[in-house]
Order: sequence, then C-alpha cells, then structure tokens
Amino acid sequence: MSNAGKKIIVSVTNDLTTDQRVAKICDTLLELDYEVILVGRRLKTSQAINRKYDTKRFKLWFNSGALFYANYNIHLFFYLLFSKFDALWSNDLDTLLSNYLVSRLKGEKIIFDSHEYFTEVPELVNRPRVKKIWKLIERQIVPKLKHIFTVSPSIAKLYNEEYGVNVKILRNLPQLSDDIALKKDLKVEDKNILVYQGAVNINRGIEYMVKAMKYIDNAVLYILGVGDIYEDIHDLISKLELNDKVKMLGEIPLENLKSYTVQADIGLSLEENAGLNYRYALPNKLFNYIHANIPVLVSDLPEMKAVVNKYNIGEVIENHDEKHIADKINSMLNDKEKMQFWKANTKKAMAELNWEKEKQIIKTVL
Repeated sequence: MSNAGKKIIVSVTNDLTTDQRVAKICDTLLELDYEVILVGRRLKTSQAINRKYDTKRFKLWFNSGALFYANYNIHLFFYLLFSKFDALWSNDLDTLLSNYLVSRLKGEKIIFDSHEYFTEVPELVNRPRVKKIWKLIERQIVPKLKHIFTVSPSIAKLYNEEYGVNVKILRNLPQLSDDIALKKDLKVEDKNILVYQGAVNINRGIEYMVKAMKYIDNAVLYILGVGDIYEDIHDLISKLELNDKVKMLGEIPLENLKSYTVQADIGLSLEENAGLNYRYALPNKLFNYIHANIPVLVSDLPEMKAVVNKYNIGEVIENHDEKHIADKINSMLNDKEKMQFWKANTKKAMAELNWEKEKQIIKTVL
C-alpha cells in the first residue's frame, strides 16, 4: 500500500545536528513515500542544517533539568495537537508523553524508538526521585504501545520481561558508502592514531583513555564530540601535560565524521558498567569504526563484546585500569599482522552490519 501523501512527525529533544540514527530513519521514511517533519530544539550553539525533509527546532526558555523537559514537552504537545499527520515517531522516553497523548486524542499511529534504557542512564541512576517520575511515565505508556524499537537484544528483553511487549531491534548501523575525501589530515609525524567519537559524557571511559596515553608512545588520541564533561576532560589533558598526545576536536558534523575516523588505527569504545543502560549498550561508534575499516578496543560489556568476538575485529579490555588499557593498545599497535587481520574482518562485518539491511524492519510497522 502506498504511503504517498501521508505525513509523519519525528521528534527528539536534541538540536538535530549530530543525531545519526534519526537522520537515517528520516531518510528511510522519505524512501517509503512519507512526508517527514523532524522536530527538536534550538540551542545558541546550534549549527545550520540542510536536510531533504522539513525540520523544526523549538527555542526554549530552559536547556536542562526538569524545567527543560516540561518546557519542551509542552511545546511539542501543542505543536502536534495542531498539526496534521498520519503517524508519530517518538524517539526516547523524554518525547513519549506528548506523542502518546496526542496520538490517543487524534487516534493516529505512534512508533516508540528507544535509543537507550532511559531510566538507567547515568544521569538518573543516583537520583531516585527523578528516576521514579520517568519510570512512572514508562510504566503508564509502554505496555499500551504496539510498535516499539530499541537498539540491542538485551534492552528489548528488559522491556519484554517488565511489560510483556514485543520489541523489535533497530540498530544504528551506518550506510554503505564509497571512499570519501578527507576533511582534515590528522597525521602527526607518522604517529599512530587512536579515535574516540561520540558524546563527551560521564561513564564513557574517556578519562581512562586520556590517562592511558601516559603509557602509550608514538600515538595521538583524537576525541571527536562534545558533552557534559568536555571542559573536565580538557582540564585533565592539561593537568597531565598530554596536550601533544590528546587532541579534542569538538563537534564534527555528521557528513564529515567518517572522513576523520577512517584515518585512525584503532577506535575506542570504553563505556563503564554504570547502570543497565550502559551495561547493555551497543554504541553507534562501534559500527562507525567497523565502517571506517579500523580495529576496535571495547569494554567487557555483553553487547559490544559479542559483536567484537563474533566478527573478530579487535580486543576487549578486562577492566578500566589506565595501565591495562595502555598495555592493550600498545599490544594491538605492535602486532601488525593481527591489525591487518582485524581490518580485513571489519570489511566482512560491514557486509552484514549496514543500514541498507537494517532499515527493512521499519517497513513492518508502517
């Protein structure tokens, strides 16, 4: 059945600039003949965006905490209420309440796309009162939903066990692409390049990567991204006098990110076991590293470890001791034969782990 003339509104709480998953989903919805509107928020630092679909960003009074979420959801509720649409795509629990209420009022389809196990994110783990509010919203709405996606089998299992709902897996896999022109040459005196891409937030293991650089010679670590602890990491680098060995490049636009990552020798994803959300995480960066054809070093967490071991594309740390991490990286870089073996395997993994295959699951709910 054709979707021509049908409209879907996709909502997120970020500023739209760097959300890879949502960008790919919107492009896929266009391919399915939907008219797409992507809704988020505008920040003072927000960059201009140019998409093939319409976008709208709310200018809010607050940018963090309870007042932000209330401010955003009130804007979103009234925007949706006075909009015409055939379906709503709600990304994460922080957009779900408004989407659900309007979908019920208008009798239209809603798809809930849970990018993480929201009630177990680090920001909520040690804040029981705030966590209780989000858990209440989840308990009141999720059991009533027919169409739910999430990013990993472990998180899908948690939702199924708690609410008895059928959750489909939709991983944030990169698209297959041709070779790309480099936006910036990262090479420094022929040193090896290590890369971390993603949010510079707590419990991502970034502090340990930085500290490990004290014990790694002939290598430079590039951190691509921004986040809550960006300044803390910057200060740590200066304190440890590692400015020549660790470079922070800030936020990189989606369309340029791969041109940086392909230059690396190893991609790092060292999330800590801080709550169920991180324990069962399957980070975008892992798949981006695979598509950049670079070996990886990841945490000993079940979903990431399973991918690395299945495709044999790198190593797994046993703990977050900085010397242990450094030893792992030095060992990888010094074993040129194994590095080539891992690189060859990333190409095999790429043939299976790509958006062209993954996006087919979206057709089952629309």
